[in-house]
Amino acid sequence: MSQMKLYSHEAIKNLGAAHGFKMTKSLGQNFLTDKNIIDRIIDATGIGPDDLVIEIGPGLGVLTCEAARLARRVIAIEIDKALIPILGVTLGDFSNIEIINRDVLKTDITDIIEKAKAENPGIAGVKVIGNLPYYITTPIIMKLLEEGTPADSITVMMQKEVAERICAPAGVKSYGALSVAVQYYCDVTKVADVPKEVFVPRPKVDSAVLRLDVRSEKPVDLIDENMFFVCIKAGFSQRRKTLLNCMTGLRGMDKAAMRSLLEEIDIDPMRRAETLTIEEFAKLANRVKKEVPNG
Repeated sequence: MSQMKLYSHEAIKNLGAAHGFKMTKSLGQNFLTDKNIIDRIIDATGIGPDDLVIEIGPGLGVLTCEAARLARRVIAIEIDKALIPILGVTLGDFSNIEIINRDVLKTDITDIIEKAKAENPGIAGVKVIGNLPYYITTPIIMKLLEEGTPADSITVMMQKEVAERICAPAGVKSYGALSVAVQYYCDVTKVADVPKEVFVPRPKVDSAVLRLDVRSEKPVDLIDENMFFVCIKAGFSQRRKTLLNCMTGLRGMDKAAMRSLLEEIDIDPMRRAETLTIEEFAKLANRVKKEVPNG
């Protein structure tokens, strides 16, 4: 069954009919039908023969089987129990694939990786891949990063608008808290734009594929990482307001104290958060922490 063109319209239709499967809109199910895009995603991952691949949302298994041909082991996490028997058929020729029927947001991925490594000491690297549902793309990515998932890279497809926000540099409209957070944890590379026409069913918007290489060392030195994210959240809480207005009240600091603090670290209080680089947010967070050490 692994030789079946799982990305073809015919295969999607026939598998659905044979198993009584209907796509669930609430789960954001859109199946990829373009082999070129599939190949570009797999190529971008750089999966090697000693790698463990964690796939989020395998669908019918189009990426899963390609990853399994290259990796030592593939563990795919699928929330829709109706897809499990289909995956049993489409991936039946592979002995190195495990399917877990679970909600990824309620799954301890680090535990899965550690157990897989314990069972197979030959595993060298860990790659996360997936075609992420639009409605939970950000929660999934931030879960992986904030929990310190021991992966080398995360190569995932998402709504193009979200990808643009993640890639955005300081000073552009799409730059925001998500941009700063992901770029703090990862080096970000855009792999491909994916038009909506290559999905079944066709979504309303285009997609894009990003590769996030998890940094072994963070790009800035922080006194308190939590304060860094507190400052980012506060700064972007009211995008049309100045940094001074957004930051006033943070840890009990009044406007005069915050103005003085910003001027002391050479950040104009009248700037907006979208103009601050990661380095400037770090400088701000470190100075606030020194001012309010118990805050």
